[in-house]
Amino acid sequence: MLELPEVVQAMLDPQIYSHAPQKVELVQTQMSFVFLSSEYVYKVKKPVNLGYLDYTTLEQRKFFCEQEVKLNRRLCPHAYMGVVPIVQRQGRIQLGGEGEVVEYAVKMRRLPADRMMDLLLSQDQVSEEMIRKVARKLVDFHQGAEGGAEIDNCGSLNVIRFNAEENFTQTEKYIGVSITPQQYDAIKLYTENFILQNADLFDRRVREGRIKDCHGDLHAAHICFTDDICVYDCIEFNSRFRYADVAAEVSFLSMGLDYHRHPQLSRCFVDAYIEMSHDVEISCLLNFYKCYYAYVRGKVESFKLDDPYIPVEEKARVVEAARRYFELSHTYITSPLLLLTAGLVGTGKTTIAQELAQRQGWEIISSDVVRKTLAQVHPGEHHFEPFGEGIYSEEFTHRTYEEMFTRARQSLLQGHSVVLDASFKRAAERVRAQAIAHDVGADCVIIECVLDEHIMKQRLEKRLREGSVSDGRWEIFEEQKGDFEPIIEFPQANHLVVNTSKSPSEVAEYIVATFRK
Repeated sequence: MLELPEVVQAMLDPQIYSHAPQKVELVQTQMSFVFLSSEYVYKVKKPVNLGYLDYTTLEQRKFFCEQEVKLNRRLCPHAYMGVVPIVQRQGRIQLGGEGEVVEYAVKMRRLPADRMMDLLLSQDQVSEEMIRKVARKLVDFHQGAEGGAEIDNCGSLNVIRFNAEENFTQTEKYIGVSITPQQYDAIKLYTENFILQNADLFDRRVREGRIKDCHGDLHAAHICFTDDICVYDCIEFNSRFRYADVAAEVSFLSMGLDYHRHPQLSRCFVDAYIEMSHDVEISCLLNFYKCYYAYVRGKVESFKLDDPYIPVEEKARVVEAARRYFELSHTYITSPLLLLTAGLVGTGKTTIAQELAQRQGWEIISSDVVRKTLAQVHPGEHHFEPFGEGIYSEEFTHRTYEEMFTRARQSLLQGHSVVLDASFKRAAERVRAQAIAHDVGADCVIIECVLDEHIMKQRLEKRLREGSVSDGRWEIFEEQKGDFEPIIEFPQANHLVVNTSKSPSEVAEYIVATFRK
């Protein structure tokens, strides 16, 4: 790690700021040094040339600081205050005032960190209503955004192909580091084929005026839920990345929600945007652009590995983030997956299903939730019935599975992978699931959960004490033991038996690694 530049060291001194903050914190991005005080944020651009941006001269850094303020005031007007010169006077570096200008900084009002979407997502505090408000803001923004011949050109096949090829050229050096050779080759082939096979679609989007001067970097960390929604930190350094199909912008945020393991919110956002904008063709481009932007994010994270100012310990986290983005990019080019859990009550099916769904960004459909919804029973309310009776009768169970299959089919047709969390004790139910997957072109695998009976009994007793949507209990397990039809319908490669005595994360990692081979 190199020693920080003199200007950066000076900016860490609270005494050079007129508002006299108690402390100043430094955060680095690939292209900027960001200084955080209690009230304000100052962003200084690094003197780098990354190919797609060039900040190497002071004049360029001033110009792009001014562009950053101008462009970001479109979606976050109150936060961007202006550009401040950093000067040297009598051998000392000062923020503002008279002297030789040695650098420039964008000055912003500090937004509340606890209202950033990425943080709220990690705390499960983003609702569908909030997502719909984001969709409304973006629809209004896109409808009023600038268009025209120069902007339309960035939606042309030549530019789309150039952008994609640039991604692959710039990431060749990271093959075997943050992206596997298999992922690189597969994503590259998919991208080339999609562009070739959808030339008419891309041309039509240009003719219909769908290419706009967008935000260009719409991920969750750039959205703040203040009194009004603030969308900040757009791309100012290369208009080629900002001039884009609105479908690309929608896909970017949808991908980000997937990355944060909120696939339901991702679908809610896309559905809301399409409903409000009446732009139904977005669905045809969604996976292509989600794949593209996940790859871009993996690339940008990988670039940090070459930054001499980023500490070694931070680079370990960078590699992990880049790998996750490249892996997510790869999921958008593969067939959707229908994954079934199977096993007796108390074997950990729901826990594993939830862990997999969160880890991979898959939708989860729970038989317990569907069953109680059909019965108009609150999911958190226990509804104990004798084995095979009431809402657990064969007839009601059949209704439950049919509703699950209907929901799964709809999601699979939209390209979403689905986990069906149920016991699947009947061969007929498993065969039905296989048929649905086959009909929609999805892969189908089954995870059979097993567990030592002593541990299982302890888990069931604990679950009843602490509360759960499941009505499973020990006496039901004993009845089920003789009523479970062995799983013989799946080929060995699609049938995995897992002992769930280990932690959910360990079991989920084993499952994902097994089917990734």
